[in-house]
Parts: sequence; structure tokens; C-alpha cells
Amino acid sequence: MRRRILLAALLLAIASSPITPAAAQNSLSIDAHTVIVERPDAPGPVKKAADDLAGDMAKVFGTRPQIVAKSDGAAIEIAAPAGGSTESFAITAHGDHVVLSGADMRGTIFAIYTFSQDYLGVDPMYYWNDNQPAKKVSIAIPAGLSKNYASPLFHYRGFFINDEDLLTGWAPGEKSDHSGIARPVMDKIFETILRLKGNMVVPGTWTFSSDPQMKWVGERGLILNHHHAIPLGMNVARWPADVPYNYSQHPEILERAWTNSVKAYDPRQEILWSVGLRGLSDTSYSTMDPSVVGNDKRLGELISKAIADQMRIVRAVRPDAKFVTDLWQEGARLVQKGYMTIPPEVTTVWADTGYGLIQDKGAVARGQGMYYHDAMLNGRANQLSEMVPVDRIYSEFGRYIKAGATGYMLLNTSDVRPVSMTAKVIMDTAWGGVPK
Repeated sequence: MRRRILLAALLLAIASSPITPAAAQNSLSIDAHTVIVERPDAPGPVKKAADDLAGDMAKVFGTRPQIVAKSDGAAIEIAAPAGGSTESFAITAHGDHVVLSGADMRGTIFAIYTFSQDYLGVDPMYYWNDNQPAKKVSIAIPAGLSKNYASPLFHYRGFFINDEDLLTGWAPGEKSDHSGIARPVMDKIFETILRLKGNMVVPGTWTFSSDPQMKWVGERGLILNHHHAIPLGMNVARWPADVPYNYSQHPEILERAWTNSVKAYDPRQEILWSVGLRGLSDTSYSTMDPSVVGNDKRLGELISKAIADQMRIVRAVRPDAKFVTDLWQEGARLVQKGYMTIPPEVTTVWADTGYGLIQDKGAVARGQGMYYHDAMLNGRANQLSEMVPVDRIYSEFGRYIKAGATGYMLLNTSDVRPVSMTAKVIMDTAWGGVPK
């Protein structure tokens, strides 16, 4: 009897203790009344990410939160960049604030989207796979939360939107903006890249440097890149029929076209410049110039000269420019034979076969990178379904990570939606490595 009395007294004491319920002491709660705190002077790309966060909270809680400059109550606070390792970030709890902070602008953006994924349950690929987060009344955040996320493994990481027939047919761009892909859809592509913690994009196949989507890239805080067929962003697929395209006989014509392409960009645009030389519509340059047919040594020399000339053109207006060259198809062969000279400040990028097998033949070196496909339109593939096994992705990425070849990773996603699974796998691996 005495034991029962003591047990009852103990239970009563626990029930009435000020340290319960545990959630009140060991966690803070975010719900429909939680606001987002954002600095008025936050960069435009951070404000766009904060707006996406508000939209995510509306999906989960049913009400879109206010975005305010200050709050003494429960809030998700987007902090000013704190400095530190490139693109690193943290998610912490201080009092009744969840604080999202980054070393720099993109680190801050990654903190916002990572919080949305890990705590709100928002799938980074929701727009493409139609996966919506569960509805909730509130979410408990550990009061002592302090999670730090290191810098990414691959320095440059992003999408190449290629063979974009589904994107242009699905939601055509307004005639007034001439973008091909409608601006809201293009913005969702940029958002997806950032949710996957990517930092660059090639925003289409045959684009001009003056196209409106180039400006939109910067508005989202992404780095603009070009693919192998349009060095310096020069759209060779629209080359005038009556103008020679021959670097041996008329180098001045190509040099003028490269110069004009460079000048058409907004000087404030953050660009990673692709350099090289190919023919029209993504063919080998040898299809344009009889003097190099069957002569790999001459072809390699000419491409090397083009790279040097393109770097000179860019550096005339952007002395601190960064460069990459993609060894697609004949490029790999020419480098392996020793016929191409790539300046040490240019990141050498090995391409895959289109099926996720990279063509470096084991020659990849530290600081280099990869151009990778999880979709491809060719004579044997239709780019409308997943086509690269995950174990192949892990094997090839693991090989490059072991070699220290983590300078660059461009993923050709084609239309994105048909390859949403492997796109996420690849971007996750480029950020944090192969899962153990």
C-alpha cells in the first residue's frame, strides 16, 4: 500500500513539474504564426529564396507567413553572410529563432533550402515529380540545434538544359521575351538547382549572350556557364549561311564573333567561360575545315590556338575571368594523344559517353572535372527516361573524388522531369560525395 502511495505521489510530482512537457523545454515550435525575418538589404537572390521558403511554409501549415525585418517572437531568421569557407552554411536555434546563415550569398541560399527540405519536408524536385510535403499544424525544432554544413566537394555544380523540347512545348515563352522556355518555368529550373545546392547553369542549347534568360540566371544568384558547342556563348547553330566558318583561313571572322558575344553580356554577370572550337550544330571542327581532316595534330593545334585567343578576348574586358574546356568526343582523343595544349588556369573537363561512363581512360588528374549525362538524345536514346544506373554514378564519381578531380561537374539533364531521380542523386553526390 505504501509503495502505491509513493508511486502516485511521484507521478503527481512529475505531472506538475515545470520541466514538462519536454517539448516546452527541449524544443521550439514553428507553425502558421511563425514569421520569416529578412534584412531589408538582403541580396535579390536571397530574397527570392526567402519567398520560396514562405511558399513552402504555406504548403505545410496552410498559411503563408509574413516576411518582416524584425521579430521578438518565434521566427525563422535569415542572417547576414558570416564569412568562412565558400558556400558553407549553418542551421541553428537561438531562443525562439531558427537562424539560417551562410558564409556567403549562396551559402545563405543553401541554408534556406536545406531547412525547407530537412525540417519542412519539401522535396527539392517537387516541381518535377509532383511530390508535395505533408500538412502539419506545427514542427518541433530542437532548442539546442546547431548543424554546420561544410563547403561542397565539387567547386562548380549545375545543370545543362539540353534538347529542351518538352520544356518549350510544355510552357512556351512569351513572344515578348523570346526565351523559348517560359520565364516561370526557367525560374523553377534555377530554383531546383539551388535547392540541390548547385551554383551554375547552362540555360539552354542554342542561346545568344543577349537572350533574356542570361539576366535571369544572375537574378537567382547562379553562375552562367556555356556548353562545349558554344564557346564564349557564341551561337554557332545560327551562323549566317553566307559567312565562312573556317579558323584556318578566316580567323578574324571567328574572333570578331567571339568578341561580340563577350561584349553582349552584362558586365556584372558572374560567368564561368567555356573555351574551345567545334563546328556548327555540335559537330567536330574537322567537318568545317578540310585542312584538318585526318590530321589530329593540326586539329589539336588549331583548337589550342582558339582557346588562347578566346582567353585573350575575355581577359581584355574581364581580367579575373575563370575558364573551362569540355573534352567532348574528339577533344578527349586529342588530349590523350598530346595534340592539345590547355593552359594550367583552364579547368580540363572530361566528358562521358552520354551513358555515364567518362572517357578519360584513367587519365583524370587533380583539379579537373566532368561533363556528365543522365539524359541524352541520339540515334539510340530518346532522353525521356532514366538511363544511367545509380551504381554507375557512384562508381564514376567515386573515381573522380579519389583523384581529387572535383573542380567542375556539369550535368546534362535535358528536360529535367524524366530524370528527376538521377538528377538528385548526382547533385547530392557532387555536394557531399558518394554515400558510405
